[in-house]
Amino acid sequence: MQSGAPSITETLTTRCCVVGGGPTGMMAAFLLARAGVDVVLLEKHADFFRDFRGDTIHPSTLELFHELGLLDEFLALPHDEAREISGWVGEEKVPVADFSHLPTRCKFVGLMPQWDFLNFLAEKAKAYPSFRLLMGAEAWELVVEENRVLGVLAKQDAKWIEIRADLTIAADGRHSILRERSGLERIEFGAPMDVLWFRLPRCESDPREPFGRFATGRIMVLLNRSDYWQCGFIIPKGGREELERLGLDVLRKEIAGLAPFLADRVDTLKRWDEIRLLSVALDRLKSWSRPGLLFIGDAAHAMSPIGGVGVNLAVQDAVAAANILAEPLRRGPAAPELLARVQRRREWPAKATQAVQRFIQNRVVGNVLAGAAIVRLPLPLRLLRAFPILRRLPARLIGIGFRPEHIRSPEAPPVPLSPRAG
Repeated sequence: MQSGAPSITETLTTRCCVVGGGPTGMMAAFLLARAGVDVVLLEKHADFFRDFRGDTIHPSTLELFHELGLLDEFLALPHDEAREISGWVGEEKVPVADFSHLPTRCKFVGLMPQWDFLNFLAEKAKAYPSFRLLMGAEAWELVVEENRVLGVLAKQDAKWIEIRADLTIAADGRHSILRERSGLERIEFGAPMDVLWFRLPRCESDPREPFGRFATGRIMVLLNRSDYWQCGFIIPKGGREELERLGLDVLRKEIAGLAPFLADRVDTLKRWDEIRLLSVALDRLKSWSRPGLLFIGDAAHAMSPIGGVGVNLAVQDAVAAANILAEPLRRGPAAPELLARVQRRREWPAKATQAVQRFIQNRVVGNVLAGAAIVRLPLPLRLLRAFPILRRLPARLIGIGFRPEHIRSPEAPPVPLSPRAG
């Protein structure tokens, strides 16, 4: 811990401290607590109700809920189901992915607000006495002694809490403060775009499935949230300032040009503060761990929004981490070699996914945003339109990924724990 740190109000001890209450951290904490590992999960916000986050629950993630015996209960939550994904290039509709042939029980992508996903998992985790959730607690600094991470210093309201842990799992996303504190080297790939996220009202006569729209110089993605569209308007990297200078009416006209059925609703965008900026990053750590510390999810490998696969990949990281670490953590600290095993298991699917995203960014998105005229459909899209069987490949990559994980971590008997130190 750095010198000059604030005075500590409280000290907690735990076997594992998970930092970040997004899908990665919540799934990892839930599975470890389910296995009988004493877990403290830190979430820096006071609740999970935050918009403009990944809302797609992919078939391989739904398969995990089935393996946990929770699928029916989970699907009882309000959601929509996308059984195919299409794109519009100019006035041509091109089917891209058909999930109906996937070897999973759910042959669709679930569309559900992420806060419902997180609240569901949090409630299930609370059934295990080894689970503690600290809301509004932001990890601030690593606790390090003799080059080993022994936990974190966190701020909750006006107090400072030191959480002493045999293992700290950093799942605090692409802007991970622990990644900055760790000193681990990062490989940057860059991205040609940023994304503006906003809502527009949805009518019953609108399309139901999520889709993208491409035109010369512009791309937009629309996700169905029943009574409104969550819209992602893709702009050149760093281009928001120029767009704001041109004025909100220019953006409204661009939206109406891409999706004419929204033309009568674009005036509901009144202010720029209704539009959030997602600064796209594509990177990964060279090493995902150091003694006592493991990075997973976007904290280990920030993904582009292309394909919407980031949440799915991160959840698979959490499952792999629990499969490898649960039993050893029940007995004591996890050896550095076990942390390296998590990286070896998950690094290849992360690299392969990022390679696909980089190809699409450089060959498609970058060219479109640069104003390259779309004279005819690119060959891959023409093939997808002509041969339906080919749509199974993008469905497999989006819906399952390169290396799906399965629940291997045990479920411990739900017996009360002895009083904790701290």
